Amino acid sequence: MKTEILPVNESSLRLSKEIITSGGAVAFPTETVYGLGANAFDNAAVENIFKIKGRPNDNPLIVHVHKDYDISSLVSYVPEYAKALAKAYLPGPLTMVYKSKGTVSKAVSCGLDTLAIRIPSHEGAQEFLKYVNLPIAAPSANISKHVSPTSAEHVYYDLNGKIRLILDGGNSSGGIESTVLDCTGDSPVILRSGLVTREMIEKIAGSCGEYVLKEGEAARSPGMKYKHYSPNCRTMLFEFCDLQKAVVEYKKNKADGEKVKILCDDKTAEIIGEADILNLGKTESEIAANLYLKLREGENSASLIIAIAPEKQDGIMVGVMNRLKKACGSKL
Repeated sequence: MKTEILPVNESSLRLSKEIITSGGAVAFPTETVYGLGANAFDNAAVENIFKIKGRPNDNPLIVHVHKDYDISSLVSYVPEYAKALAKAYLPGPLTMVYKSKGTVSKAVSCGLDTLAIRIPSHEGAQEFLKYVNLPIAAPSANISKHVSPTSAEHVYYDLNGKIRLILDGGNSSGGIESTVLDCTGDSPVILRSGLVTREMIEKIAGSCGEYVLKEGEAARSPGMKYKHYSPNCRTMLFEFCDLQKAVVEYKKNKADGEKVKILCDDKTAEIIGEADILNLGKTESEIAANLYLKLREGENSASLIIAIAPEKQDGIMVGVMNRLKKACGSKL
């Protein structure tokens, strides 16, 4: 199968609808990462996404819709706090989980009675979703467990020959996946941290919990289970307080002939003063936007990435640390 990268325009949108309605998959841009989308009503199409990615079939998907789509056809109840959060932060990098009406393929939610819905703010995503006018089930457009894609070229690297079309919407500005919020209870609960922070949610909803997956329990959200976001090279992860240990490890492996890169923020780079740096930037937003970009850059230039966690770990950095630990620290 030949894979094409095309800009988002009338011609490519027409082709994307043809592919989606015939049961195929299309990669499309969002403000967080690129998604691999299929018709959420089509069970075979949804199951094919799992096959393309090599994704475990107990890892649920998110359904993407355009901003004018009536989600009442998909979910049974939207609490008042969820309506307020939607008004404040949607379209945007926030996924909200509701009780499902069971109208989409059961493969989307992996047997759960809930449905995760997202309204991306990326203009190209909105054009695509509006044009096909269907709920689109979409995980990230990469091979399962590899670093998430933030450009059309990243998607092509992973999925060339596996899909027909990649809609090119430029580099993703957000850089890490959406916050996933359980809205099935009396108050919201974060299932996966992201760019919409706990503080932002509490500002609107008054309170917000944070869920931790228990051993043996079914994942209620993508990103809760398994190793994710991992570069195709060895990795190590050090806390900021152990940065000197990280430098010792860097020098030791470099002396042994390894090609080593240090992944860190600008502040840490200045402190350690080494040359082989994958610099994530200064601000929280820069660090989030650059994380996957630098991990992919690192896997192409090094045999070992030594990651040093930022000193600041609240706000957006909660989501960054979640991804960094799964990419460089998890053994699952």
